[in-house]
Amino acid sequence: MKNTVYGYARISTRKQSIERQIRNIKGIYPDAIVLKEAYTGTTTDRPEWNKLYKKIKTGDSIVFDSVSRMSRNADEGIELYMDLFNKGVTLVFLKESYIDTSVYRSTIEQTIGSTGNDIADIYIEATNKVIKLLAEKQIRKAFEQAEKEVEDLHQRTREGIETARLEGKQIGRIAGKKYTSNKEKKYKPEILRLSKDFNGTNTDSEVMAFTGLSRGSYYKYKRELKVEIENN
Repeated sequence: MKNTVYGYARISTRKQSIERQIRNIKGIYPDAIVLKEAYTGTTTDRPEWNKLYKKIKTGDSIVFDSVSRMSRNADEGIELYMDLFNKGVTLVFLKESYIDTSVYRSTIEQTIGSTGNDIADIYIEATNKVIKLLAEKQIRKAFEQAEKEVEDLHQRTREGIETARLEGKQIGRIAGKKYTSNKEKKYKPEILRLSKDFNGTNTDSEVMAFTGLSRGSYYKYKRELKVEIENN
């Protein structure tokens, strides 16, 4: 059975760009099948990851732009890492290549062999355990750093909100107030100008073709325009 290379990209806020992660993964693994996960603020409830986890098999690879995309919780990250490693899955972290499973495997395979001398073998066994523990400590450190970076970001956000509140600034949207998006500002005048139902001569299909709006957005804006005109 052919081994498959998967890429996993995840963003947790609308301000982040998932395309950057995809470009990084595809830049090195152009044939990777990239799964995209968006707007999950925690490591739970990740449907795309859950699908991948269920179908991944021995010999397959998962490529991440960063260790934080796999998990931002150190304990969960280590557990997932070891579980997949033991299943024979290769894990690749583009920004933290020093904890790729290939590096970990190479480290633990470089242990010292038995000498047949009971006393010497006691020291060898202890040395091998230390080597393995040091490798695992390096992996844990990477996950802990990712977890810390997320917590630092949350803390800065909380502090920014509190500073704005103390300065009397409006935080968030005012309940009941209608906000107009930039997209709405751009396309509603175009619909008014082009549509035969308003000031133009074009059909709905033609206006959608001219503006590039989806069917849903077009008819939503058109309904709102009719209400706005009736209320004025």
